[in-house]
Amino acid sequence: MLRARHVLVLFLAALPKLAGADATETSAERAAPHESWLHHVFGRPAAYARTAAYAGIEQVKGDPYEWGGGMAGYAKRFGSVFGKHIVKSSIQYQVARLRDEELVYTPSGREGFRPRLTYALVSTVVTRKTTTGERTVSTSEISAVVGSGLISRLWQPASLRTIGGGFGSAGISLGSDAGYNVVREFWPEIRHPRRAKARSSKNQNQSPGRTP
Repeated sequence: MLRARHVLVLFLAALPKLAGADATETSAERAAPHESWLHHVFGRPAAYARTAAYAGIEQVKGDPYEWGGGMAGYAKRFGSVFGKHIVKSSIQYQVARLRDEELVYTPSGREGFRPRLTYALVSTVVTRKTTTGERTVSTSEISAVVGSGLISRLWQPASLRTIGGGFGSAGISLGSDAGYNVVREFWPEIRHPRRAKARSSKNQNQSPGRTP
């Protein structure tokens, strides 16, 4: 039987692969910005890690309760989360192509925790035009989280098959994407904390008005 502690171990084990895989994908996507729909939906290792992690969290919470526990319950949750991923990614891809919106998260390159955190959170709903590079509202992200939240109600138990449940799911997806952007923004420091500490000390030593 798949117990809660087993799910948490799997979730924690997936985190490094999740962020590391996405960093690699970002570089590849910059080299080939017009990726195919097939790659966008199914070709990202991080998508499978995220699906496993989120299904595990729902398993621990017992949500929805109608699906029960054990491997059978986890399989249903995994299928549900990945089904929502397919819908979300498909909507996002199509809208982004129609609106010429970037789908890749680009690190800020800024200094300081607050500016970088702000940039990561804002970048959830603000992106750039692939044609001009200008900042624009990410209609692909917004339409994707709302659309997938509502469409995913079709295979949910009756207790969750509501409009309110769909918009609640959309809010969770948006918050999840925002948190994921924060992880990607600070991943170099998370992965190499000593290097980040050394860079911070160097910046302080070079700040104006500081005595050598």
